[in-house]
Amino acid sequence: MHVPRKRFGQNFLEDRAVVAQIMAALQPRPAEQFVEIGPGLGALTLPLLQQLDHLDVIEIDRDIVANLRANHPANRLTIHEGDALEFDFTSVGRDLRVIGNLPYNISTPLLFHLTAAVDAVRDAHFMLQREVVERMSAQPGTAAYGRLSVMLQYRWSIDALFDVPPSAFRPEPKVWSSVVRMIPHRVLPHVANDERLFADVVMSAFGQRRKTLRNTLRQKLTLADFDRIGIDPGARGETLGVADFVRIANLIAASGG
Repeated sequence: MHVPRKRFGQNFLEDRAVVAQIMAALQPRPAEQFVEIGPGLGALTLPLLQQLDHLDVIEIDRDIVANLRANHPANRLTIHEGDALEFDFTSVGRDLRVIGNLPYNISTPLLFHLTAAVDAVRDAHFMLQREVVERMSAQPGTAAYGRLSVMLQYRWSIDALFDVPPSAFRPEPKVWSSVVRMIPHRVLPHVANDERLFADVVMSAFGQRRKTLRNTLRQKLTLADFDRIGIDPGARGETLGVADFVRIANLIAASGG
């Protein structure tokens, strides 16, 4: 029996009812190109292989890789051994469907890493710590809303599907999990003319939470600039939507800032 390794953040899904819920949400078809991050002991890998012609998986644990190779032919399962944070998703193809029970300790950087390859993705379904999913899907003015919310919602439509209790895993984590669906915006609802500047504005606005935009963006905008785009300088970053941040970034970009 494989012993879960803390350094890889391994909590293996074992609840068959939860697996069935995930598969119902996915509705995989044989020719679709799926990439699974962290197949682990195969809770999702096996049912996926029953419905797909071929599956790509990314796995860092050598023992799990050896087990997968021993039990699945290469023409059905392609194993990419290594760190998902360094994996080039575009190397697999286009129109990817990405799935994974993500380790809590790398979930946020992995979401940003996948977002960098968003043009190659059709959709993504992840099991994550419930708190992270709440932040991903949060709306302006709520306690969970922050930089992660804005940056992901700029690129993705995000829906929290259902919660999963700790008892569904071995070993049991100390927190609840949630399954989330992410679908890329094929046409961006709000287009930042300089996406690096947009990201910098968002980071600045949330860098000192509870401070007003007048303070957090004082090196980027004058009071006249705020008035020009119709945003209250006394507001806080957590009250602004994605469209507001895009307007701010585009104004700065237009003025050469």
